[in-house]
Amino acid sequence: MLPPDTTDVQLSPDEVARFSRHLILPEVGMEGQKRLKAASVLCVGTGGLGSPLLLYLAAAGVGRIGIVDFDVVDHSNLQRQVIHGTSWVGKPKIESAKARILEINPHCQVDLYETALTSENALGIIEPYDLVCDGTDNFPTRYLVNDACVLLGKPNVYGSIFRFEGQATVFNLDAESPNYRDLFPEPPPPGMVPSCAEGGVVGVLPGIIGVIQATEAVKIITGIGTTLSGRLLLFDALGMKFRELKLRPNPERPVIEELIDYQEFCGVGGTAPGQEEAGSVPSITVAELKTVIDGQLEDILLLDVRNPPEADIAVIPGSVLMPLDRIESGEAIEDVRRLAEGKKLFVHCKLGGRSAKALLALGRHGIEGINVSGGIDAWSQEIDPSVQRY
Repeated sequence: MLPPDTTDVQLSPDEVARFSRHLILPEVGMEGQKRLKAASVLCVGTGGLGSPLLLYLAAAGVGRIGIVDFDVVDHSNLQRQVIHGTSWVGKPKIESAKARILEINPHCQVDLYETALTSENALGIIEPYDLVCDGTDNFPTRYLVNDACVLLGKPNVYGSIFRFEGQATVFNLDAESPNYRDLFPEPPPPGMVPSCAEGGVVGVLPGIIGVIQATEAVKIITGIGTTLSGRLLLFDALGMKFRELKLRPNPERPVIEELIDYQEFCGVGGTAPGQEEAGSVPSITVAELKTVIDGQLEDILLLDVRNPPEADIAVIPGSVLMPLDRIESGEAIEDVRRLAEGKKLFVHCKLGGRSAKALLALGRHGIEGINVSGGIDAWSQEIDPSVQRY
């Protein structure tokens, strides 16, 4: 029930001093700060969005914060996942996040769930909390969080990011509110939306969207202001522009009665992004590719379909850069045909998903080739460590 009951809640002298800038706000005051202390928020994910969310929820005085994540801190996270530091690389994100939260607000109770959120555990994990903040980066988990919040009657503060663009809203604020299925009635085709690992993201963007999510959570808990329920806020960092779309419940939306298999629903079968395409084309491991290259028994063309900025970081020696967008648009088809004439074609990207897409596009023009599973990332780990990972 929000706002939470504050009958038995008191602020210590330290808390009064700590939250004094809230206490002097007429819209918040002592009662609002007590509501924050009495409230419990579950944050799913402690990555780009979860980092600012957790930092500002703790700083605001939320009394109980739950964190769901099973990943470890990686060097590539530090560009945007600001709750983590270099000394935490290789260690669990939830432990890093808890340590930072308690540095900010030692009065906060932090609950850790080092597990993937699944249809089997979601209701049990979410049920004790007043609201949920979705900081995930994949469609199966977003649908799962949404449906669990609908079944439990919990508000769902949503955000998503990609490259230079982000969006935020509040789902399921009450029984008449829209939810995630009103925004996405059906999931997009698998592999259609690249991950941040493949598409990239400017580091400050998740900070902006995550802080917006934290703002909405604070407003919902304290009962002040107008939330984003029924409004989808879109942000363009390159143009520094905000715009807003109305979001209404679909009267024909299917009733959510139970949690389902969300991997199957989204057509990903529990595989990583791009693996569906990779499974539909002939493939070779990086070790097998190395044997082919070293054997010099036939002429080969190793096509690199990553973007030019990625090639500036690292390349497999001897590869030819031909970005995927040029192949899918048809612009580069004849170039590839000419380069591959009389040669055996191998195609790679960073992880194997985009190269599989390239082969599917080339196949429609009668050009056949073999996908390099794991891409340049696997090459760096298994064949040549001097090739920079990113």
